[in-house]
Amino acid sequence: MTLVQTCARSTPTVPAGAADRTASAGPRVWDAMTVEVALSLMAAADTGHLVICDDDGQRTGCVALDRLTDVRDSPGYTDRVRLRDLADTAGHCAPPELLVVPG
Repeated sequence: MTLVQTCARSTPTVPAGAADRTASAGPRVWDAMTVEVALSLMAAADTGHLVICDDDGQRTGCVALDRLTDVRDSPGYTDRVRLRDLADTAGHCAPPELLVVPG
């Protein structure tokens, strides 16, 4: 018999009293993630967008698959481009009904 030790994974948190608007809006990732890693994660998760969070776990934006592929295919792209470097990460990628706080 082999014993397996498990540990809890750290996930971004929502401030006390705030509803998590992005729970069903897509996988949450850190803004320091590179575009290449984000594209790989999107492929593995079979999703069209990612919710971007800062170091404190606060949502800072959202990025869609087509935006990441446009960035990767651009002439000035390097493998050091991070999600925080994208200018339009403050936009909403998920349908509006997924981003509304339940009343």
